Amino acid sequence: MKLWSGRFTRESDRLTEDFNASIAFDSRMYSQDIAGSIAHASMLAKQGIISDADKELIIKGLQEIKTELEAGQLEFTVEAEDVHMNIETFLIRKIGEVGKKLHTARSRNDQVALDVRLYLRDEIDEIRELLIKLQETLLSLAADHLETIMPGYTHLQKAQPINLAHHLLAYFEMLGRDLERLDDCRKRLNYMPLGSGALAGTGFNLDRDFVREQLGFTHITRNSLDAVSDRDFAIEFCSFASIMMMHLSRFSEELILWSTEEFSFVEMDDAFSTGSSIMPQKKNPDLAELVRGKTGRVYGDLMTLLTLMKSLPLAYNKDMQEDKEALFDALDTVKKSLIVFAPMLQTARFRKEKMAVAALGGFTNATDLADYLVNKGLAFRDAHEVVGRAVLFCIENKKVLEELPLEKFQEFSPLVESDVFTYLDVPACVARRRVPGGPAPETVAKALVEAQDNLRRMKDVSR
Repeated sequence: MKLWSGRFTRESDRLTEDFNASIAFDSRMYSQDIAGSIAHASMLAKQGIISDADKELIIKGLQEIKTELEAGQLEFTVEAEDVHMNIETFLIRKIGEVGKKLHTARSRNDQVALDVRLYLRDEIDEIRELLIKLQETLLSLAADHLETIMPGYTHLQKAQPINLAHHLLAYFEMLGRDLERLDDCRKRLNYMPLGSGALAGTGFNLDRDFVREQLGFTHITRNSLDAVSDRDFAIEFCSFASIMMMHLSRFSEELILWSTEEFSFVEMDDAFSTGSSIMPQKKNPDLAELVRGKTGRVYGDLMTLLTLMKSLPLAYNKDMQEDKEALFDALDTVKKSLIVFAPMLQTARFRKEKMAVAALGGFTNATDLADYLVNKGLAFRDAHEVVGRAVLFCIENKKVLEELPLEKFQEFSPLVESDVFTYLDVPACVARRRVPGGPAPETVAKALVEAQDNLRRMKDVSR
């Protein structure tokens, strides 16, 4: 018999039960559901709504149920629909009539809102640690590559020389903003909804702040309709997840490109690569490709939630049962991607010599030649034109700028002197860019210290 069957005269059709049930995916929240029920029972006793003896019996029963679930001694059923009613059914079966008192002054609507917030909060704390670990990996790699010269790109065309440390710290900054977004999301979800009932609260004299303290929330929700009928905190998490996965996807794309023979900037470790079933020579960066591919999946989870919620009237609607599969998928995908990304990056071997040779080609020092002429008194636009003509001459004659004799340089501009060759040296081009935020090794070294300090502060943020 259903716990809500009093008004009904017929049993649910099996098709209804199968289609209506959410236990297949919301069972993962059993620990949070039990924690919420223990806090609720404690509050009911504190307020004199149930006796202390009933409270003790309920809590003891719930704790035993949790132990039995973790030991695989209990099995969830579709007939009980969801994690809430499965656990309540277990409780009534275990302690009898007293178990029926647990649901006093609450609804599955505020119960599920509580469970999802508790579950997401726990998962966010795990993701936060994984994100910090990846940032630490980037800092460690950057410290090893302050002098590793490589070409920087725009439009995937060689642009100006930089160093690998500077490139890696760009992703550190992106992930740092992701971490801030994650922390902001946690702040907004950390409101305790229990006590909102189905939509209109309850006539019982509840102490919602007591439950809030028991469960570690910072606030209680301020409106019962809002508390049970919105999932913007889940949407916000999926938004964070989509942006973060986009950053990982961009990094993955570069690792994939850099792994090709055409680039040869990096070799992924055998432990984080796969082979081909037909081509024995292949070594594929499959993990990076999967992260890139799973990004689209997380985007889909975000769109699922946005579309799900876009036209729902207040308050709760059964449509909202569909929120959990998308949210859980985003959580699982983000965690798996972060878990594999850090060791994949730690074990990658960056080929310094290949990067250095690549930085010498493509006229990456052309902008420096223009700057040289500006320092000699030429307006930048005129200097830009002079260097453009010099580059065209080099292309037509299969040369690089450093190979031109002084006399040829002076044909393009009489301002060029013998010191131009020192100016065109590629490592010198990088070292010259000491502006804050620039790629000069000494500037990047300072940025690295700042980044380490910032990450240390983020790790110390009190929960």
